[in-house]
Amino acid sequence: MIWVKLSGKSVVFISLLVLGAALFSCRNDDQSKERAMIKEVDLSSLSADPPKEIINLLFIHHSSGGQLLGDTGDEEDCKDWICKTSPNGGGLRRLLEQNNYAVHEASYNSIVGDKTDIQDWPPKFHGQMDRILSTKMQDELLPDGVRNRIVMFKSCFPNNNFTDDQAVQKAQNAYKDLLTVFQKYPDVLFVAVTAPPLVSPNNPKELLKKILRREVPTRDAGRRARTFNNWLKDIDGGWLKNYPLKNIVVFDYYNILTKDGKSDWSQYGSKGGTDSHPSSQGNQIAAKQFTSFINRAVKFSGITAD
Repeated sequence: MIWVKLSGKSVVFISLLVLGAALFSCRNDDQSKERAMIKEVDLSSLSADPPKEIINLLFIHHSSGGQLLGDTGDEEDCKDWICKTSPNGGGLRRLLEQNNYAVHEASYNSIVGDKTDIQDWPPKFHGQMDRILSTKMQDELLPDGVRNRIVMFKSCFPNNNFTDDQAVQKAQNAYKDLLTVFQKYPDVLFVAVTAPPLVSPNNPKELLKKILRREVPTRDAGRRARTFNNWLKDIDGGWLKNYPLKNIVVFDYYNILTKDGKSDWSQYGSKGGTDSHPSSQGNQIAAKQFTSFINRAVKFSGITAD
């Protein structure tokens, strides 16, 4: 036992270091087995060459998505998280444009871009699909007769803070609800981008408070986030099981930023690893991988330009 004197009163702590090591290990054999069992859509045999014609693409996002699209720069040049440059910039917009995509965005303070938490996706896609397919930039619309053929959508990192298993189930139900609306648009490719991971909770004082209050440890959120994002891309036992079309793919931004499963937490946090907004290094890695991914996914889905 370790006795600590606080404000004249003695408080007992039972080997917190040992307890923490036992309770909060980020990786275990069960998780490794779970990852090994995931079966994703296999795009590896398809060409990563750009499409021959320009394809209209809409990305619905908030802060980390705007930084992923923006170029790397010393200054944050963003309005409503539509970013030209950012210290966390990944340069994805430039790469997509070089690969024959017309990049459109919807973010904060727009009809389509407002509210991007997981529970917001079903009402958004069920109720606003015509506008989603017509959105050019924020509330500006494409010309009549022109539509987005690719719709990317991403929640931000707080959505990976799953407090319990019930929260995971609720998120799964929200994504299942999307399948009914996506199936009505076989000529549109929907790209679900997983939310970026949280940085590991490492504040001993906050950790101690949660233990003493008998709360679910914050560190369990990493394990649950891994389980949910694995489920999203699993075509055998997850979100896309028995889905009959080829118009949905999942880009696992979360996994890339954990260094492909090295941890269940972000390995590319910004501000010296303390901020869950991905760093420029992480975003540049993700942007490069996404470019070849989307080129292959377009061929997989069979969509064409207008």
